[in-house]
Amino acid sequence: MIVGIDHIEIIVRNVKAHVAFYEKMGFKLLTWTDHHGGSAELQLPGENQPIIEIHELLAEENPGINHMSFKVRDIESTHKDMVDKGISFYKDVHASPSTGRKNALFRDPDGWRLQLSDEKRGTPQPE
Repeated sequence: MIVGIDHIEIIVRNVKAHVAFYEKMGFKLLTWTDHHGGSAELQLPGENQPIIEIHELLAEENPGINHMSFKVRDIESTHKDMVDKGISFYKDVHASPSTGRKNALFRDPDGWRLQLSDEKRGTPQPE
């Protein structure tokens, strides 16, 4: 079952400039990794706030929103339920070492990237 928005990923030309910008708006830097050529997760203070994940523009991408991720309590059962309802995934449940949790990737009818993310966060592993 989806319980909320986990994060929204934004592709930018300069991650450090965007981190500084969001920090001035009151966001807290949660994580910095070398994932995607430079990636940061930021969040507003308070309970149940979604995370904004920012990563550096890569050659095949355009600046803008990359994907939206939905937070789930049990990723395996949510994935199975969605598949049973006819939603196809282009990457089934898998571990993501850069975030320390499990994800599953799919697209909406217009092709926008969507993701399920396990709400249990582990320790990110260096790339």
